[in-house]
Amino acid sequence: MEQLQQMPMDNFVALLPSKARRKLLRGLSPENRKLLEAIRNLKRAGKASGGAPLLKTHCRDMVILPEMVGVTIAVHNGKEFVPVEIKPEMVGHLLGEFAVTIKKVVHGNPGIGASRSSMYVPLK
Repeated sequence: MEQLQQMPMDNFVALLPSKARRKLLRGLSPENRKLLEAIRNLKRAGKASGGAPLLKTHCRDMVILPEMVGVTIAVHNGKEFVPVEIKPEMVGHLLGEFAVTIKKVVHGNPGIGASRSSMYVPLK
């Protein structure tokens, strides 16, 4: 991990899969640049204060870079902000992959009140 953090960006980009490599070679969007600057500022301030850094963002398409490791980012999933702690294994993936937008549908149990016809069940 230390080697990746010290590696120049051009060499690091060459190690990434094609989708992440193309995204970084084409340049980051202004929102992604703003997020990256906020992460850098948070890490600088976090080292001085020793607090657990937390940052909220809607940038689900940001590629996780080695300098982001150790930061907790709250990623919006469409309804709420899901805290995502960046770990070394996540480098090269997108932030949105770790904040799931859908959840499993759980239907109610069958029985009284489950359908309209169950309202007319005789009470024998």
